[in-house]
Amino acid sequence: MLPVELEKAYRLLNHGPTVLVSASHAGTDNVMAAAWACALDFDPPKVSVVLDKIAATRRLVEESGHFALQVPNLAQLQLTQAVGSRSLADTPDKLQQCGVELLRMDGFDTPLVAGCSAWLVCKVIPEPHNQQTYDLFIGEVVGAWADERVFRDGHWRFEEAGPQWRSLHYIAGGHYYAIGDPADAE
Repeated sequence: MLPVELEKAYRLLNHGPTVLVSASHAGTDNVMAAAWACALDFDPPKVSVVLDKIAATRRLVEESGHFALQVPNLAQLQLTQAVGSRSLADTPDKLQQCGVELLRMDGFDTPLVAGCSAWLVCKVIPEPHNQQTYDLFIGEVVGAWADERVFRDGHWRFEEAGPQWRSLHYIAGGHYYAIGDPADAE
């Protein structure tokens, strides 16, 4: 797990992966899957993510003012589907049932999901109208890391890592694609 320069943090999301969103408040941690997340700005780096009003993770984000976006990989397919299909409100031991292992980086309270390919810790930029009307949250990236086996020197290296490191891209109904082979334009 190597730090990623904040100027290059957008590269962790610009290929459109499904993400895991995690947050914590008052001793409660949660993780959910989200397909609608993207890089939004470079300096300072910003991201956006849609968090429905019924999501327990949204409440934790609103109360803490922070969230993390993680890029899960093919090895985490079942975990990603499980956290995206269960609610903390209905399943208080959701994270345990889904096999989620959390970690925290020094200086950050937001939990991170172990085993992902990349992690971004974000501070919410309050936009009440967007949050209430569109469920759209904007976050400033305040910390970013990536697994050096698949991302280093500011670039994804999917073709150099094993297939289990390929990012997931959600379609519908539990159907995902893993990122494909590289193709370079001249």
